[in-house]
Amino acid sequence: MTKHIVIDARTRPSSTGRYIDRVLEYLQSIDNTNKYTVLLRPSDNWKSKNRNFKSLVCKYKQFSFNPIDQISFARFLYKLNADLIHFGMTPQEPVFYFKKRITTLHDLTMLRFARPGNLPKILHFVRMLGYRMLLKSSVRMAKAVIVPTEFVKEDVVKYVPTNGRKVFVTYEASEPPISQTEELVDGVSAPFILYVGSAFPHKNLNSLVSALEKMRQNNPEISLVLAGKKEQYYKKLESWTVKNPAVKNKVIFTGFVDDAELKWLYHNAEAYIFPSLSEGFGLPGLEAMVHGCPVVSSNATCLPEVYGDAAHYFDPTNIEDMAQKISEVISDKKLRDSLIQKGYKQAAKYSWQKTAQQTLDVYKKVLEKD
Repeated sequence: MTKHIVIDARTRPSSTGRYIDRVLEYLQSIDNTNKYTVLLRPSDNWKSKNRNFKSLVCKYKQFSFNPIDQISFARFLYKLNADLIHFGMTPQEPVFYFKKRITTLHDLTMLRFARPGNLPKILHFVRMLGYRMLLKSSVRMAKAVIVPTEFVKEDVVKYVPTNGRKVFVTYEASEPPISQTEELVDGVSAPFILYVGSAFPHKNLNSLVSALEKMRQNNPEISLVLAGKKEQYYKKLESWTVKNPAVKNKVIFTGFVDDAELKWLYHNAEAYIFPSLSEGFGLPGLEAMVHGCPVVSSNATCLPEVYGDAAHYFDPTNIEDMAQKISEVISDKKLRDSLIQKGYKQAAKYSWQKTAQQTLDVYKKVLEKD
Protein backbone atom coordinates (compact mmCIF):
# COMPACT_ATOMS: atom_id res chain seq x y z
CA MET A 1 0.00 0.00 0.00
CA THR A 2 1.29 3.45 -0.93
CA LYS A 3 2.21 5.65 2.01
CA HIS A 4 2.86 9.38 2.26
CA ILE A 5 6.34 10.04 3.70
CA VAL A 6 7.60 13.53 4.49
CA ILE A 7 11.34 14.18 4.70
CA ASP A 8 12.57 17.33 6.42
CA ALA A 9 15.56 18.26 4.25
CA ARG A 10 16.00 21.86 5.34
CA THR A 11 19.65 21.17 6.23
CA ARG A 12 20.41 20.01 2.66
CA PRO A 13 22.30 23.12 1.39
CA SER A 14 24.50 23.32 4.49
CA SER A 15 27.80 21.57 5.21
CA THR A 16 25.96 19.13 7.48
CA GLY A 17 23.31 18.45 4.84
CA ARG A 18 25.19 15.93 2.73
CA TYR A 19 23.60 13.02 4.60
CA ILE A 20 20.00 13.96 3.85
CA ASP A 21 20.91 15.05 0.31
CA ARG A 22 22.42 11.64 -0.52
CA VAL A 23 19.59 9.72 1.14
CA LEU A 24 17.13 11.70 -0.99
CA GLU A 25 19.14 11.10 -4.15
CA TYR A 26 19.22 7.32 -3.75
CA LEU A 27 15.71 6.92 -2.34
CA GLN A 28 14.45 8.28 -5.64
CA SER A 29 16.11 5.40 -7.47
CA ILE A 30 14.95 2.60 -5.17
CA ASP A 31 11.41 3.55 -4.09
CA ASN A 32 8.75 3.95 -6.78
CA THR A 33 5.90 2.95 -4.49
CA ASN A 34 5.56 5.53 -1.76
CA LYS A 35 4.75 9.21 -2.19
CA TYR A 36 7.22 11.70 -0.74
CA THR A 37 7.06 15.34 0.22
CA VAL A 38 10.47 16.95 0.72
CA LEU A 39 10.59 20.03 2.95
CA LEU A 40 13.10 22.63 1.77
CA ARG A 41 14.34 26.06 2.74
CA PRO A 42 12.86 28.88 0.61
CA SER A 43 16.26 29.39 -1.08
CA ASP A 44 16.83 25.71 -1.92
CA ASN A 45 16.48 24.85 -5.64
CA TRP A 46 16.48 21.05 -5.23
CA LYS A 47 14.56 19.26 -8.01
CA SER A 48 13.18 15.74 -7.86
CA LYS A 49 14.10 13.06 -10.40
CA ASN A 50 11.17 10.82 -9.51
CA ARG A 51 7.55 11.82 -10.01
CA ASN A 52 6.69 10.30 -6.62
CA PHE A 53 8.81 12.98 -4.96
CA LYS A 54 7.60 16.56 -4.69
CA SER A 55 9.14 19.49 -2.88
CA LEU A 56 7.47 21.94 -0.53
CA VAL A 57 8.92 25.16 0.83
CA CYS A 58 9.06 25.22 4.61
CA LYS A 59 9.60 28.69 6.04
CA TYR A 60 9.96 27.65 9.67
CA LYS A 61 13.26 28.06 11.48
CA GLN A 62 15.33 25.01 12.25
CA PHE A 63 15.93 24.15 15.92
CA SER A 64 13.71 26.94 17.24
CA PHE A 65 12.94 26.96 20.98
CA ASN A 66 10.22 29.58 20.54
CA PRO A 67 6.84 28.08 21.61
CA ILE A 68 5.03 29.97 18.85
CA ASP A 69 7.39 28.53 16.22
CA GLN A 70 6.99 25.07 17.73
CA ILE A 71 3.19 25.22 17.61
CA SER A 72 3.05 26.81 14.14
CA PHE A 73 5.45 24.25 12.67
CA ALA A 74 3.47 21.39 14.23
CA ARG A 75 0.24 22.73 12.67
CA PHE A 76 1.98 22.97 9.31
CA LEU A 77 3.06 19.33 9.58
CA TYR A 78 -0.36 18.06 10.62
CA LYS A 79 -1.86 19.62 7.49
CA LEU A 80 0.44 17.47 5.36
CA ASN A 81 -1.43 14.38 6.57
CA ALA A 82 1.70 12.24 6.42
CA ASP A 83 1.88 8.58 7.36
CA LEU A 84 5.46 9.18 8.50
CA ILE A 85 7.83 12.13 8.85
CA HIS A 86 11.61 11.71 8.79
CA PHE A 87 13.53 14.56 10.38
CA GLY A 88 17.02 14.54 8.88
CA MET A 89 18.74 16.08 11.90
CA THR A 90 17.78 16.02 15.57
CA PRO A 91 16.16 18.11 17.00
CA GLN A 92 14.38 19.65 14.00
CA GLU A 93 11.02 18.25 15.04
CA PRO A 94 8.48 20.29 16.99
CA VAL A 95 7.56 19.01 20.44
CA PHE A 96 3.86 19.28 19.64
CA TYR A 97 3.85 16.88 16.67
CA PHE A 98 2.61 13.50 17.93
CA LYS A 99 2.04 11.44 14.79
CA LYS A 100 4.52 8.86 13.47
CA ARG A 101 7.98 10.26 13.09
CA ILE A 102 11.59 9.14 13.00
CA THR A 103 14.71 11.19 13.50
CA THR A 104 18.36 11.00 12.51
CA LEU A 105 20.77 11.80 15.34
CA HIS A 106 24.30 12.21 14.00
CA ASP A 107 26.13 12.38 17.34
CA LEU A 108 26.15 13.94 20.79
CA THR A 109 29.19 16.14 20.16
CA MET A 110 27.13 19.28 20.71
CA LEU A 111 26.53 18.23 24.31
CA ARG A 112 30.22 17.73 25.07
CA PHE A 113 31.75 20.53 23.04
CA ALA A 114 29.07 23.20 22.85
CA ARG A 115 30.19 26.35 21.02
CA PRO A 116 28.91 29.63 22.49
CA GLY A 117 30.05 31.62 19.45
CA ASN A 118 29.33 35.28 20.16
CA LEU A 119 26.57 34.59 22.69
CA PRO A 120 26.98 35.77 26.32
CA LYS A 121 27.50 32.86 28.74
CA ILE A 122 24.03 33.08 30.27
CA LEU A 123 22.32 32.98 26.87
CA HIS A 124 24.50 30.06 25.80
CA PHE A 125 23.54 28.23 29.01
CA VAL A 126 19.84 28.80 28.34
CA ARG A 127 20.24 27.72 24.71
CA MET A 128 21.90 24.47 25.76
CA LEU A 129 19.12 23.75 28.25
CA GLY A 130 16.63 24.12 25.42
CA TYR A 131 18.75 21.98 23.11
CA ARG A 132 18.97 19.15 25.65
CA MET A 133 15.23 19.28 26.28
CA LEU A 134 14.39 19.10 22.57
CA LEU A 135 16.94 16.35 21.91
CA LYS A 136 15.61 14.12 24.67
CA SER A 137 12.05 14.76 23.55
CA SER A 138 12.96 13.89 19.96
CA VAL A 139 14.53 10.56 20.91
CA ARG A 140 11.73 9.55 23.28
CA MET A 141 8.90 10.43 20.89
CA ALA A 142 10.45 9.01 17.73
CA LYS A 143 9.25 5.63 16.54
CA ALA A 144 12.79 5.03 15.30
CA VAL A 145 16.12 6.79 15.66
CA ILE A 146 18.69 6.52 12.86
CA VAL A 147 22.37 6.91 13.80
CA PRO A 148 25.55 6.61 11.70
CA THR A 149 27.59 4.21 13.90
CA GLU A 150 27.32 1.64 16.66
CA PHE A 151 29.24 4.04 18.89
CA VAL A 152 26.55 6.71 18.52
CA LYS A 153 23.84 4.11 19.12
CA GLU A 154 25.40 3.15 22.46
CA ASP A 155 25.93 6.81 23.30
CA VAL A 156 22.29 7.70 22.61
CA VAL A 157 20.88 4.80 24.60
CA LYS A 158 23.03 5.83 27.60
CA TYR A 159 22.11 9.51 27.37
CA VAL A 160 18.38 9.03 26.80
CA PRO A 161 17.40 5.71 28.38
CA THR A 162 15.40 4.14 25.59
CA ASN A 163 14.83 0.81 23.91
CA GLY A 164 17.93 0.12 21.83
CA ARG A 165 15.80 -1.86 19.38
CA LYS A 166 14.34 1.35 18.02
CA VAL A 167 17.82 2.77 17.26
CA PHE A 168 19.08 1.75 13.82
CA VAL A 169 22.62 2.13 12.46
CA THR A 170 22.91 3.23 8.82
CA TYR A 171 26.54 3.88 7.94
CA GLU A 172 27.29 6.85 5.73
CA ALA A 173 29.77 6.93 2.82
CA SER A 174 32.45 8.92 1.07
CA GLU A 175 31.91 10.60 -2.27
CA PRO A 176 33.67 9.05 -5.30
CA PRO A 177 37.17 10.39 -6.06
CA ILE A 178 37.16 13.93 -7.47
CA SER A 179 37.09 13.68 -11.27
CA GLN A 180 38.39 17.17 -12.07
CA THR A 181 41.97 17.75 -13.13
CA GLU A 182 43.93 18.68 -10.02
CA GLU A 183 45.31 22.18 -9.55
CA LEU A 184 48.28 23.32 -7.49
CA VAL A 185 47.42 25.23 -4.30
CA ASP A 186 49.31 28.51 -4.06
CA GLY A 187 51.76 28.73 -1.17
CA VAL A 188 51.87 24.97 -0.54
CA SER A 189 54.92 22.83 -1.25
CA ALA A 190 56.04 19.34 -0.22
CA PRO A 191 56.55 17.81 2.22
CA PHE A 192 53.33 18.49 4.16
CA ILE A 193 50.68 16.78 6.24
CA LEU A 194 47.04 17.71 5.71
CA TYR A 195 43.83 18.42 7.55
CA VAL A 196 40.62 19.42 5.75
CA GLY A 197 37.53 20.71 7.53
CA SER A 198 36.34 23.10 10.21
CA ALA A 199 38.35 24.39 13.16
CA PHE A 200 35.71 23.90 15.86
CA PRO A 201 37.32 23.28 19.27
CA HIS A 202 36.53 19.55 19.29
CA LYS A 203 38.52 19.15 16.08
CA ASN A 204 41.58 19.53 18.31
CA LEU A 205 43.70 21.49 15.83
CA ASN A 206 45.70 23.26 18.56
CA SER A 207 47.05 19.86 19.57
CA LEU A 208 47.87 19.06 15.94
CA VAL A 209 49.90 22.27 15.66
CA SER A 210 51.72 21.35 18.89
CA ALA A 211 52.43 17.88 17.46
CA LEU A 212 53.91 19.52 14.36
CA GLU A 213 56.25 21.50 16.61
CA LYS A 214 57.60 18.25 18.09
CA MET A 215 57.85 16.55 14.69
CA ARG A 216 59.91 19.38 13.25
CA GLN A 217 62.71 18.66 15.73
CA ASN A 218 63.61 15.61 13.60
CA ASN A 219 61.92 16.65 10.36
CA PRO A 220 62.38 20.43 9.99
CA GLU A 221 61.08 20.52 6.41
CA ILE A 222 57.59 19.21 7.20
CA SER A 223 54.68 21.66 7.22
CA LEU A 224 51.01 21.43 8.10
CA VAL A 225 48.29 22.47 5.65
CA LEU A 226 44.91 23.35 7.16
CA ALA A 227 42.25 23.65 4.47
CA GLY A 228 38.88 25.11 5.40
CA LYS A 229 36.83 28.25 5.32
CA LYS A 230 38.39 30.92 7.56
CA GLU A 231 35.67 31.40 10.14
CA GLN A 232 36.20 32.65 13.70
CA TYR A 233 37.85 29.49 15.04
CA TYR A 234 40.36 29.35 12.18
CA LYS A 235 41.16 33.02 12.72
CA LYS A 236 41.82 32.38 16.43
CA LEU A 237 44.02 29.41 15.59
CA GLU A 238 45.96 31.39 13.02
CA SER A 239 46.57 34.22 15.50
CA TRP A 240 47.81 31.73 18.08
CA THR A 241 50.07 29.99 15.54
CA VAL A 242 51.70 33.21 14.34
CA LYS A 243 52.88 33.87 17.90
CA ASN A 244 54.69 30.51 18.05
CA PRO A 245 58.15 30.88 16.46
CA ALA A 246 58.67 27.10 16.39
CA VAL A 247 55.97 26.64 13.74
CA LYS A 248 55.87 30.09 12.19
CA ASN A 249 55.52 29.83 8.39
CA LYS A 250 55.10 26.06 8.71
CA VAL A 251 51.34 26.06 9.32
CA ILE A 252 49.59 27.04 6.11
CA PHE A 253 45.99 28.23 6.25
CA THR A 254 44.61 27.91 2.72
CA GLY A 255 41.07 29.01 3.41
CA PHE A 256 38.40 27.43 1.23
CA VAL A 257 39.75 25.22 -1.57
CA ASP A 258 37.79 24.04 -4.59
CA ASP A 259 37.62 20.40 -5.70
CA ALA A 260 40.54 20.63 -8.12
CA GLU A 261 42.78 22.08 -5.39
CA LEU A 262 41.53 19.57 -2.83
CA LYS A 263 42.41 16.71 -5.16
CA TRP A 264 45.97 18.07 -5.48
CA LEU A 265 46.28 18.31 -1.70
CA TYR A 266 45.17 14.70 -1.18
CA HIS A 267 47.53 13.42 -3.87
CA ASN A 268 50.57 15.32 -2.57
CA ALA A 269 50.17 15.12 1.20
CA GLU A 270 52.40 12.79 3.19
CA ALA A 271 49.33 11.88 5.25
CA TYR A 272 45.88 13.08 6.19
CA ILE A 273 45.62 13.79 9.93
CA PHE A 274 42.32 13.63 11.82
CA PRO A 275 42.91 14.69 15.45
CA SER A 276 39.24 15.03 16.45
CA LEU A 277 38.05 14.44 20.00
CA SER A 278 34.49 13.56 18.98
CA GLU A 279 32.79 12.40 15.77
CA GLY A 280 29.60 10.64 14.78
CA PHE A 281 31.01 9.04 11.65
CA GLY A 282 34.20 10.67 10.33
CA LEU A 283 33.66 11.30 6.61
CA PRO A 284 36.90 13.31 6.10
CA GLY A 285 39.13 10.30 6.68
CA LEU A 286 37.20 8.18 4.18
CA GLU A 287 37.45 10.94 1.60
CA ALA A 288 41.21 10.98 2.05
CA MET A 289 41.27 7.20 1.63
CA VAL A 290 39.45 7.22 -1.71
CA HIS A 291 42.12 9.60 -3.02
CA GLY A 292 45.00 7.39 -1.92
CA CYS A 293 46.08 9.54 1.01
CA PRO A 294 47.15 7.54 4.10
CA VAL A 295 45.18 8.39 7.24
CA VAL A 296 46.59 8.98 10.71
CA SER A 297 43.64 9.30 13.05
CA SER A 298 42.50 9.93 16.58
CA ASN A 299 41.30 6.79 18.32
CA ALA A 300 38.38 8.66 19.89
CA THR A 301 34.68 7.82 19.72
CA CYS A 302 33.57 6.12 16.48
CA LEU A 303 36.72 6.52 14.38
CA PRO A 304 38.25 3.04 14.85
CA GLU A 305 34.83 1.56 14.06
CA VAL A 306 34.63 3.42 10.74
CA TYR A 307 38.27 3.28 9.63
CA GLY A 308 39.08 -0.24 10.84
CA ASP A 309 42.70 -1.22 10.15
CA ALA A 310 43.02 1.41 7.40
CA ALA A 311 44.29 4.14 9.74
CA HIS A 312 47.24 4.54 12.09
CA TYR A 313 45.81 5.64 15.45
CA PHE A 314 46.93 7.96 18.23
CA ASP A 315 45.53 9.25 21.52
CA PRO A 316 44.22 12.75 20.65
CA THR A 317 44.87 13.97 24.20
CA ASN A 318 48.55 12.97 24.01
CA ILE A 319 50.61 15.30 21.81
CA GLU A 320 53.70 13.08 22.05
CA ASP A 321 51.74 10.09 20.81
CA MET A 322 50.19 12.12 18.01
CA ALA A 323 53.58 13.36 16.83
CA GLN A 324 55.10 9.89 17.02
CA LYS A 325 52.32 8.15 15.06
CA ILE A 326 52.36 10.79 12.31
CA SER A 327 56.14 10.53 12.09
CA GLU A 328 55.93 6.74 11.78
CA VAL A 329 53.67 6.99 8.76
CA ILE A 330 55.59 9.67 6.88
CA SER A 331 58.96 7.96 7.49
CA ASP A 332 57.98 4.33 6.84
CA LYS A 333 57.16 3.79 3.16
CA LYS A 334 55.97 0.22 3.75
CA LEU A 335 53.51 1.35 6.42
CA ARG A 336 52.37 4.27 4.29
CA ASP A 337 51.75 2.08 1.22
CA SER A 338 49.90 -0.46 3.35
CA LEU A 339 47.58 2.22 4.72
CA ILE A 340 46.87 3.48 1.21
CA GLN A 341 45.81 0.04 -0.03
CA LYS A 342 43.77 -0.70 3.09
CA GLY A 343 42.16 2.72 2.75
CA TYR A 344 40.83 1.96 -0.72
CA LYS A 345 39.27 -1.28 0.57
CA GLN A 346 37.83 0.30 3.71
CA ALA A 347 36.17 3.20 1.91
CA ALA A 348 34.64 0.78 -0.62
CA LYS A 349 32.70 -0.93 2.18
CA TYR A 350 30.36 2.04 2.42
CA SER A 351 27.84 3.35 -0.11
CA TRP A 352 25.06 5.93 -0.06
CA GLN A 353 22.79 3.53 -1.94
CA LYS A 354 23.13 1.09 0.95
CA THR A 355 22.39 3.93 3.38
CA ALA A 356 19.23 4.81 1.47
CA GLN A 357 18.08 1.18 1.32
CA GLN A 358 18.58 0.74 5.05
CA THR A 359 16.70 3.99 5.64
CA LEU A 360 13.81 2.73 3.51
CA ASP A 361 13.82 -0.50 5.53
CA VAL A 362 13.41 1.58 8.71
CA TYR A 363 10.48 3.43 7.12
CA LYS A 364 8.80 0.13 6.31
CA LYS A 365 9.29 -1.25 9.82
CA VAL A 366 7.77 1.83 11.41
CA LEU A 367 4.87 1.97 8.95
CA GLU A 368 4.03 -1.69 9.54
CA LYS A 369 3.42 -1.02 13.24
CA ASP A 370 0.08 0.23 14.49
